[in-house]
Amino acid sequence: MLSYRHAFHAGNHADVLKHAVVVQLLRYLGMKDKAYWYIDTHAGAGVYSLKEGYATKNAEFDTGIGRLWKQKDLPAALTEYVEEVSALNPDGELRYYPGSPYLAWRLMRDQDRMRLFELHSTEIDVLRHNFRDAGRRAMLFGADGFEGIKALLPPPPRRALVLVDPSFEDKRDYARTLTCIEESLKRFATGTYAIWYPQVTRQESQRFPEQLKRLQPTNWLHLTLTVSRPPSDGFGLYGSGMFILNPPYTLAATMKETLPYLVDKLGQDETAQFKIESRGD
Repeated sequence: MLSYRHAFHAGNHADVLKHAVVVQLLRYLGMKDKAYWYIDTHAGAGVYSLKEGYATKNAEFDTGIGRLWKQKDLPAALTEYVEEVSALNPDGELRYYPGSPYLAWRLMRDQDRMRLFELHSTEIDVLRHNFRDAGRRAMLFGADGFEGIKALLPPPPRRALVLVDPSFEDKRDYARTLTCIEESLKRFATGTYAIWYPQVTRQESQRFPEQLKRLQPTNWLHLTLTVSRPPSDGFGLYGSGMFILNPPYTLAATMKETLPYLVDKLGQDETAQFKIESRGD
């Protein structure tokens, strides 16, 4: 929805899961010299202040990145993720939180390219400001990423991470995401697609993972982090999932080490849990 501002939720438990996975996916792509593209259909503002504005309203980051920030026993994947957050906070105080575009920018090399979509008029202005010095490696579009991605696939290097992460406040986003991925696979079947989704008490959310599995039956990884029982009033986020099509072969093992730690540190009640499902070629 065009009223959605991600800053309210920056750095929460869902961001931790999403961004820990994104960092691993990008690091894997960067292991080969050949260039890759990073494409984000719902880029947001790129960077968020945690000390002022929207993020302070509910301070959701306190029960997300805030619980990892000073930990000394982080698993390797979380160490790498927290290092990227630390780059925005060199004095050691958690003031700013990076969105996916900033993480991608940090991990990109000279030969790699970034394509970012953001439809919200205020968010795209902030994103453009945050990437004002990006040069030719980044292109930003104030447009609907579900539609705009069609013209970018397949990308010239035939290597890419495509992140699809709408807010899902509009229930139509579930169907639009499925259509987007189905059409994208026809254009670029070998790309890595990472789809974030919320765990909420909505039928569309409950059905979503099984629908995604049918799009690419032979090669996927499904990760969930549930931090609490569903709210009694039926509203609110109690966990999230990441569904990756054509994942790196190393990612499942990495997340088997990572997710139990996140349950321990980010869990809010005794129902906190994780799930890992996979299907490989």
